[in-house]
Amino acid sequence: MLDTRVKDPRLGFVTVTDVRVTGDLQHASVFYTVLGDEEARVGTAAALESAKGLIRSEVGKQVGIRLTPTLEFVADAIPETAGHLEETLRRAAARDAELAALAASAQYAGDADPYRRPEDDLADDAEDGDRP
Repeated sequence: MLDTRVKDPRLGFVTVTDVRVTGDLQHASVFYTVLGDEEARVGTAAALESAKGLIRSEVGKQVGIRLTPTLEFVADAIPETAGHLEETLRRAAARDAELAALAASAQYAGDADPYRRPEDDLADDAEDGDRP
């Protein structure tokens, strides 16, 4: 319907990501994203707000319930969150690579295996002349 009925030129490439309706069906929050820059996001928000009545009447016709819910359009933060996660993963991968490079050239401060084993105790006893 956004493509065919809403003829506002400010309406950008919109994707509805989620709709949350209250339990009494009185209010619906429509989450959306817009492909483009900040200007496209602002224009799309204004276009959706101005077409809210038309969209609500179409929802009322399609749903067929006694009361048509009020609509609230909310810009979804998915692109920003995804960008933040990608940046965090990139930094973690760079730190992992740095740590792997350091580990490859690292040497043990003492023995490679500092833990005692039962056979080591037997060898120590044999050197001391004690019998197990």
